[in-house]
Amino acid sequence: MSTINPGSPEFPHRQISNQLKDRVRHGEWQPGERLPSIPALAELFGVAKQTVQRAVDQLRVEGILITKPGSGTYVRGTRRRLNRLSRGRYGLHRGYHADLAARYRQQLVRVGREPAPPEVADAFGVRDGTEMLVRRHVVRTDEATVELGASWFRVTDVNGTSLERLEAFGRPLYQEAEEAIGRRYAQATDTISARQPSREEAEILQIRPDTPVLHLLHVAFDESRKPIEVAQATWPGPMTTLTEEYRIPEQPAEPDPDPGLSLA
Repeated sequence: MSTINPGSPEFPHRQISNQLKDRVRHGEWQPGERLPSIPALAELFGVAKQTVQRAVDQLRVEGILITKPGSGTYVRGTRRRLNRLSRGRYGLHRGYHADLAARYRQQLVRVGREPAPPEVADAFGVRDGTEMLVRRHVVRTDEATVELGASWFRVTDVNGTSLERLEAFGRPLYQEAEEAIGRRYAQATDTISARQPSREEAEILQIRPDTPVLHLLHVAFDESRKPIEVAQATWPGPMTTLTEEYRIPEQPAEPDPDPGLSLA
C-alpha cells in the first residue's frame, strides 16, 4: 500500500500528488490511461476521500491529469515543446516546419472583422476597438487542443485580398501576407506573459479556470518598422515548455545599459 508520512512537514495531499506524479513520470500510468477512482485511491493511501480529491485537483491545475465528466480522471498527453517561440514559423529558410505539421494540426476557425483588443491596438498604434481583420485558429493533437491563435491585420492593408477568405493557403501565413500586402516581413518582437485564462480559453483548452496559461504577443514589422501583423498565441502553461537555443559569443559583449527586462 502506498503511504504518507504523518511526521512530514508536507501536507498529506501534497505527498499524495507527488507520488501520483512520480508514477506518471515513470510510466506506470501512460497518457490517456484512466486512474483508479477517488475511493480506490483513498483506500490505497489510507486517507479520507477529500484528501485524495485535493491531490487530484492539484495535478489538474498542473496539467498532469484531466477529468472527463461521467468517465473519470485520466493522464493528460505529453507536454508541448515550443522551440524558439515564434521564430519557428519563419524557419531557417523562411519556410514551413514539416516536423511541426506532423505533430500538430492547425485548423482555421474564423476570418472576419473584429474590434482590436488593447494589446493588439497598442502594437499597431491605433485606438482600442479599432476594426481590424482577424484570422483565428486552433492547434490540436490527438489528445487535446494545445493552442489558441489569432493573427490581426489592418483592414486597409488586406481589403480585397486573399487574407479575407476563410481558407488555408497551403503555405505559411506570412508568405501569403507578404504577397497580398506587398510588404516583406523584416523583423519581429515576441512578448510572453503568464496569466489566468478567460472562461472560453479554459473550456477550449480543457483546463481548470485557475490553471495559468502562457500568452505570446508576436509583432512582425516591415523594413520601415511599420507593423504588418500582430499575432497572439495562448497555451496551457503547465503543459507547455519554452526552449530558447542560442550561441554564446566568443568575446564578451559590451554591457547593455538597458537590457529591457521587465518584472512588472
